[in-house]
Amino acid sequence: MSLLQEHEAARILLDGWVEDLSQVLESMTDQRPMVHWRPASGTAAGLGVNAGTDTLWSQFKLHCPQEVDVWIVTPRVTWEHIGTAILQATGLEASDPEEIKKTWLEILSQWISAFARSLGSHLGREVTSEDNGERATEVSCEWVFTSLRFGDADLPPIAAALSPAVAGLLTGPVSSERSTAAASREPDFPQANPESVPASRTLDLLLDVELPVSISFGKTQLPLKDVLKLTTGSIVELNRGVNEPVEVLVNHCLVARGEVVVVEGNYGVRIQQIASREDRMRSVR
Repeated sequence: MSLLQEHEAARILLDGWVEDLSQVLESMTDQRPMVHWRPASGTAAGLGVNAGTDTLWSQFKLHCPQEVDVWIVTPRVTWEHIGTAILQATGLEASDPEEIKKTWLEILSQWISAFARSLGSHLGREVTSEDNGERATEVSCEWVFTSLRFGDADLPPIAAALSPAVAGLLTGPVSSERSTAAASREPDFPQANPESVPASRTLDLLLDVELPVSISFGKTQLPLKDVLKLTTGSIVELNRGVNEPVEVLVNHCLVARGEVVVVEGNYGVRIQQIASREDRMRSVR
């Protein structure tokens, strides 16, 4: 039995991760693929994972805070099929192979971000991901082979190689610090019995009020003389790095942070973090 199958927590996390891929693809193509995964152990060569031109290798670095590696290997048939389906869903019937490839790489970026969040929840600390380009691995890893079925089309499986360090994080014991912190944490709000709270018609009406929701990519301050110099082609640098999450504002108040995604040809935001009470207070000052 694979190391990943022996640990219930690892199985649950990977079940959710594979389901994340199905949800992302459904949001992009309006078609939910059937997915399932199987584990394996060994090297790419030993498992018959092709390292030629018919496969796309992608390496990602996870910082948790130590640096660990995940590789995702996608057969060309699979990424071309999915990339084409996504572009067609946005109204682009014909696309060049490079555009299709970029579309698939964006999907992988979202998928690995989902894995980082799940791993962070498992470890009780923040985990971030970083694209490290198209690199293969020859080390022995724990593998997750994910098969997808779009309608009548069975696609060659996507192979995710988890380095020994990642496998150790998945199958290792939960830290005592996390368990102690979870046990000692008090809720932010008192727990109320739902049956003891009378229904409020006023509250029901308020729940239908539409609020303005906006996304902030960052901000800056400029002297008036620089503002007057702005013209077509001018670049204004904001106070947020390209890898930092964007902010979700409701009535100009920070409520969450997330990453930009594409949903049916439109921009959207995948929520990664709900703003704390302190963050909300600072945003309205």
